[in-house]
Amino acid sequence: MSPAGHACPPSPAAGTVLSSLWVFSPIVSLIARTILPSGSVVVNSCSSAAEQLCNFVCDCSDCSDENQCGYLQGSAVLGTPFTCDFEDSDCGWQDVGTSTYGWVRGRASLATWGMGPHSDHTVGTDLGWFLVTTSPPAKTVATAWLRSPEMREAAATCEIRTWYHLSGSCESTQGLNQTERPVLRLAVAHKDEVVELWQSPERSSKGWHQLVAYPGRIMEQFQLIFSLTQPPTCRAEVALDDIMFRNCGLPENFTHCSFDYDLCGWETVAGPPVWGRNTSLNLGTSYSIPARDHSNNSRAGFFLHVSSDPTAQTGGTAQLSSPTFQATNSCSLVLYCHLHGSATSNLRISYVTNSTKHLMRERTGDLGSCWVRERVDFNVMDPFKVLIEGVAGRGGTVAIDDLILSQGCVKEQEKPLVTLPSQAGAGPCAAAAVACDSGECIAAELACDFADTCADGSDEKRCGTTTFESGAGGWHDVSVGRLRWGLQKVTESDTFLTGTFLALQTGEGQMVGPAKARSPLLGPSGPACTMEMSYHIHSDPQGFLAISVTDHTTGTTQLVWQTQRRGSTTGGRVRVPLGERSRPFQVELLALVDLQGSASVSVDNVTFEQCYLNTVSPTAAGMARELSCNFERGMCGWYQDLSSDFKWVHSTGQGQGSDHTTGSGYFLSVDSSVPWSHGQRAQLLTSQQEPAAAPRCLSFWYRLAGPQIGTLSLKLRPEGGEEMVLWTRRGTQGSIWHRAWATLPSTGQRRYQVAFEVLHDGFLGDVGLDDITQTAGPCGAKLSCSFEAEDCGLAASGKGTWQRQSNGTGTTAGPVADHTTGTAAGHYMVVNTGRVSLPAGHMAALTSQPYQSSMSAQCLAFWYQLSAGTPGFLRVFVEQSRVRRKVLSMSTMEGSNWHRSHVTVQPEGDWQVVFEAVGAGGDHGYIALDDLHVSVGACPKPASCDFEQDTCGWSSPSDPRLHSFAWGWKSGITLAKYPGPEQDHTLGTRNGHYMHFDTSVLGARGTGALLESPPLPAASDSCLRFWYHMDIPEHLSSGELRVTLRGAAGQRTVWSVAGHRSRGWQGAVVPLQSPSEFQISFEITTRRWPMEGTVALDDIMYSTRAGCHSSPESPVQEKPSGSFVAEVVLSVLLALVIVALVTAGGWCWLKQRRVASRTPTESSTSQGFDNITFRDDKVIISPREGDES
Repeated sequence: MSPAGHACPPSPAAGTVLSSLWVFSPIVSLIARTILPSGSVVVNSCSSAAEQLCNFVCDCSDCSDENQCGYLQGSAVLGTPFTCDFEDSDCGWQDVGTSTYGWVRGRASLATWGMGPHSDHTVGTDLGWFLVTTSPPAKTVATAWLRSPEMREAAATCEIRTWYHLSGSCESTQGLNQTERPVLRLAVAHKDEVVELWQSPERSSKGWHQLVAYPGRIMEQFQLIFSLTQPPTCRAEVALDDIMFRNCGLPENFTHCSFDYDLCGWETVAGPPVWGRNTSLNLGTSYSIPARDHSNNSRAGFFLHVSSDPTAQTGGTAQLSSPTFQATNSCSLVLYCHLHGSATSNLRISYVTNSTKHLMRERTGDLGSCWVRERVDFNVMDPFKVLIEGVAGRGGTVAIDDLILSQGCVKEQEKPLVTLPSQAGAGPCAAAAVACDSGECIAAELACDFADTCADGSDEKRCGTTTFESGAGGWHDVSVGRLRWGLQKVTESDTFLTGTFLALQTGEGQMVGPAKARSPLLGPSGPACTMEMSYHIHSDPQGFLAISVTDHTTGTTQLVWQTQRRGSTTGGRVRVPLGERSRPFQVELLALVDLQGSASVSVDNVTFEQCYLNTVSPTAAGMARELSCNFERGMCGWYQDLSSDFKWVHSTGQGQGSDHTTGSGYFLSVDSSVPWSHGQRAQLLTSQQEPAAAPRCLSFWYRLAGPQIGTLSLKLRPEGGEEMVLWTRRGTQGSIWHRAWATLPSTGQRRYQVAFEVLHDGFLGDVGLDDITQTAGPCGAKLSCSFEAEDCGLAASGKGTWQRQSNGTGTTAGPVADHTTGTAAGHYMVVNTGRVSLPAGHMAALTSQPYQSSMSAQCLAFWYQLSAGTPGFLRVFVEQSRVRRKVLSMSTMEGSNWHRSHVTVQPEGDWQVVFEAVGAGGDHGYIALDDLHVSVGACPKPASCDFEQDTCGWSSPSDPRLHSFAWGWKSGITLAKYPGPEQDHTLGTRNGHYMHFDTSVLGARGTGALLESPPLPAASDSCLRFWYHMDIPEHLSSGELRVTLRGAAGQRTVWSVAGHRSRGWQGAVVPLQSPSEFQISFEITTRRWPMEGTVALDDIMYSTRAGCHSSPESPVQEKPSGSFVAEVVLSVLLALVIVALVTAGGWCWLKQRRVASRTPTESSTSQGFDNITFRDDKVIISPREGDES
């Protein structure tokens, strides 16, 4: 069963009976355990017979025969008939469970805030009433059952609508969106059958949701059953409100044929194919077959159907002919049709006079697994026959049931001869082909692919591009409600509409829903593909017109454009990007207005532009080839992949900082208005590029800001080849622009595309892209390399072999996880140092490409890991002008974590770094490298950072088992959704950077945020200094900021402060001691949520051996920020005045005393860092030093 909200109402399968509902069957006859409290409601004041009660028809003058029926005669609040809003009574609903777990009538309670709705649905306050489940028993599966009174007969048009509210959590599944979840069901019980009508969807957001179910024609007494089943790990709660019954009363009598016994005088025309009379029970459970008939709502009920035959040729039409009817102006035919399983199935209703066929109604496409009502009115001046024709597309079925003729359809007694037109033989083409107008056959997938395949171009004539002057142009109506699309002529002057156009008209269905018109199957399309159309909409009081795209490959439908009006008129020409899509897809027009007044919706002059897959936009052809763009005048040759979960948008940077090009221009950013979730993607594509004979360098500027921003990647997609990742960066990179380079390799004879992709990790963030430039030749040495995409040009040499691998796919022993992503799928460079691969004394070198000298000092940082046992030696050299100097050497490493090392280089020209692994003769071993980074300026001390250039090795762990969030790196410039200090501590300006976390994200998905240092050696007398800034209101300060030490022996807290609102930056000094290797961790935790506010860190200073006494002056005073600056400035000025006065008086006094000498007081406190070398991991390299061996 499909959940409510589908365009086509789901048709409940008579054979789909839940095992739990079979168990319920005997309970139906039990006396209710609990009679829910009811108000004062008059029932059956006119003493109507029992068979007239609860039949959706008012027999008493006050309609009281329709009270306490699971509904009342109407809702005074909502103004709707046959509705139960639970404000006055329970409407007869009964809790029929056999345990203490059940249903009660209640209201929202502030005492149980967090469970259940905060208000009812009817009146929207905590004073409104609804039905709600009680607390379920713990650690066992439990089901709460709710049953309606007996109702009598439902028409085929009956709709059941109610609102439900599902809340709570499951302990082991992190909410309601996992496999083990509470399930709400609605079923109908009649005779000995219990048939499920509806089941709650797997994923559900907070709030009230509407449930819509269609019981179909029921000819006996029946009851409705709601059930909520709880897994043992869940504590969920469901509320029900506003149960409505629409169009459930029986209509007036017609001449009716249900096909239960015969064809009722209708005749099938010899085929093949031919209409077959059968039941769902006999036909089985094929996807396209109706799950039940329409007349009896049963698998054993009969209907007529025609199914596709894979071996048959195309063009086969099944025909059903009526008896001959007299000329009439009052004959109406109502029937129910079922088209499912194929987008090319077709149903036509015509009448025939004098061997001439006149088409009255046509249905094309997949209408869903449901019966759809159709009505045709005949006004014919001669005797005629009704002809019903069905064509089943591949994999589809067309079925009809319940042919109902009005009293104006009178059979002709004299039987004048009305002959049917001869049916053309089978088409000339096979099932997988279509015929051109010229008679030739082409493959079906070449029709409507935006390129002429037929010599006469007829394969692209009825593919959606049309002015509607010569027909619908391939568009077909698939509406199932009260509205439909149809052709109409202009009756008054209109700026945008001419001649004939597509207009919204009154349909024959009963449901209130949007009208839908679909294009034929289209595609594939290129990234520049757009649809243009003229439109006009007048709504009263409100309505909308929209365009969506249905992708049959993925089974998804995406809204690509919409306009909503409230009592106004608008129109114009609209251009809607469709982008690159695989075949087959269909474009769908949706519209909804109230046609009872003067409202209208019209569409005309539809075209598809630049949609051929191999088309390059002529206006951007040159720019697309070179891929260069600063986005100041548009998107150049880049296109949004509209099949993505969210979009890249052309932005001016409001709320997201400025662009990179001018500081006030345009750049691309992801659509921050979309509520993101884990695993969602946004892709930016180029058109197909011509084959590249030589490599080229693509440079670009990017920004990744936000606590859980995710991953930005650059990919190359060769035509017919495997996608290649050229560059990737994960996690927050601060609120500044960074430059990156990636080499686009030669593609030989293959065309290719380039794509930027954002993969989101589950929370909000800001991603920016600007100033893309392509140049000839490969890129130089990369300043940053994570090895996720490539080896970044590092060249291996020597006896052993360095290789890039991940633990999940590698052939050499190496780290369990890389450092960049913290997962087995992440990549690193590794060399096997076992005696077989790298004998003792032999070396394996890894040499970078030349780095350009940009400043007097540059910092080379990298992460390394040495295996346990005898891994050998890792030596690091810096080479300039063919002179190589050793700067680092290590052979052991404590623990199995990644360790960080850095070296300050003072170059006189271009330089290279060489990593050498030297074998030590051990049986097994490895040396691994990851995350190389070269930055401007000297390296800071280990674990010390002012966060101006980067995060100096401080990072947030990526282990999902920790259920923690990541800290962000940003400046004082305000970013959307991320408030923070207006100034950093280092520079005292908005451009300075610091680490930052917004505590409002803490909740069920994570209760803490960690920021960890690189591993540090054992320390006996070390000191940690830092500055922090808190902005947490006192009434929401349920958490704290902690400093913990984490090592092999566990962790311990050495400092903490409760959440508060500080006035500026505050300093802290923490003495540290650890007998073994450890990491310093800043952690934000909370005992409850919501917790609102921000925490920031800056100027972390770590010193060893000297303790906190002889080190730099303790940062114990607040550094003002924001409005507090004014107070400080005034205080300082006042203090200076006082000091000046005191100094002047003292000078006069000293002069009088004739003081001959003055000895100035000098501070003994050392300023800045000491010069103690840390584990030989930090060395300043001078080009004037001699060579080292």
